[in-house]
Amino acid sequence: MIIITLGPERTLEAGEDDLGRDRVGYSSTMSPGALYDANHGTWHLGERASRERYALVTFEGSVVQAIGINYVEPVAGTYAGRETSKRSVIHGDILTEGHPVHDRYVGRPSPIPPQRNPVGYFDAPEDHTQCLCGCGEPTPAGKDFVPGHDQTALHDRVRQVGTVKEFIEWFDNLRKPF
Repeated sequence: MIIITLGPERTLEAGEDDLGRDRVGYSSTMSPGALYDANHGTWHLGERASRERYALVTFEGSVVQAIGINYVEPVAGTYAGRETSKRSVIHGDILTEGHPVHDRYVGRPSPIPPQRNPVGYFDAPEDHTQCLCGCGEPTPAGKDFVPGHDQTALHDRVRQVGTVKEFIEWFDNLRKPF
């Protein structure tokens, strides 16, 4: 889960922001949509961000918004005189009351302690799914398999056909154009 820590709301000058925003930060007067629009980018996000399913927005140690991530997009150009090749925008849906992530985190303390970097990560239970090999174990965030279980699942299927050679012949036959 991505954790974004905001400062107080501040206005931006025209042309200061690649996303065309007129403000960033948090104010208690912002609607959920205005809060999202002002703060869903441009963040320095690592490779891990593309595997995360949720983001939490915090202000002064409390979660003020939860977002279901649809995708993370790199931003081209410059921001405040800096190259943004490593900056990204989070595109997603604002989660509301009734969604388990919203209900568990919004209005409560941040799940990570304060840090200097405005972007942090939290290994949340909501980010885990069951391993696709069928073992039932929870996977690491953003992964389909527990480490090594992808090979187990693959070889279990190979054995159902026969040897590796027989599996390759079967697969190649199946994929031949008609």
